[in-house]
Amino acid sequence: MCSSRQTTQKPDFPARTAPRVGSLRELDAAIATCRACPRLVAWREEAARVKRRAFRDWEYWARPVPGFGPSDAPLAIVGLAPAAHGGNRTGRIFTGDPSGDALYAALYDIGLASQPTATHRGDGLELYGVRITVPVHCAPPDNRPTTGERDTCRPWLARELELLRPALRVIVVLGAFAWQALRPVLAEAGWQLPRPRPVFGHGAEVLLAHPGGGRPLHMVGGYHPSQRNMSTRTLTPAMLRDVLRRGADLAELPARPHHGGPRC
Repeated sequence: MCSSRQTTQKPDFPARTAPRVGSLRELDAAIATCRACPRLVAWREEAARVKRRAFRDWEYWARPVPGFGPSDAPLAIVGLAPAAHGGNRTGRIFTGDPSGDALYAALYDIGLASQPTATHRGDGLELYGVRITVPVHCAPPDNRPTTGERDTCRPWLARELELLRPALRVIVVLGAFAWQALRPVLAEAGWQLPRPRPVFGHGAEVLLAHPGGGRPLHMVGGYHPSQRNMSTRTLTPAMLRDVLRRGADLAELPARPHHGGPRC
């Protein structure tokens, strides 16, 4: 766990900093320094101090977790926030928790990831044409960020999508929270959301026009691969693969050799 700690930052740190960064590498580095939300800072550091018994030998990341994937990805996947003992521990989004186990296995099955597991930064995992990010970059208590925390964090997501924009064709949105969080970001970026406002659902699809002559953007909704959704079969591995494959098809990602039979 990083030992250099400030007490706080002004809430406008993301809004002041995000527009100035010129690359995803710079953005990821800036995100990791953010301390704009006192409740989230306290929670992520408390989780790293207390730890889970299974991870007592880990040095937790305990900072905001940036996005993961190439800068020229035509497909983005947007989730919710890091898990306290997942991304907050490993320093990589959807890594080291059951949600990540489900997501990366599905990406591997359809040829968009180099391996089916994600355990830690530096484990060799690569994504092909896919960038994964979140509206809230710190682990929230009970996996529930407040609307204020979501809005404070919004400039990071807005700048990330802006930097991805030259290649971006599709966003797969995992969960209703991300669906709601994306709407103002996309509108501010110039894409036109249809009226009435599109309703979230698994498999929902929306095409957003860009009046400035830019490339239109597809949004595809999917249930979040949370442990609860997967254990109750609200979302199955096959359902998750299908929505990700739909996103890949719309993004015109090239087919890759199949990695064997999919997990049930």
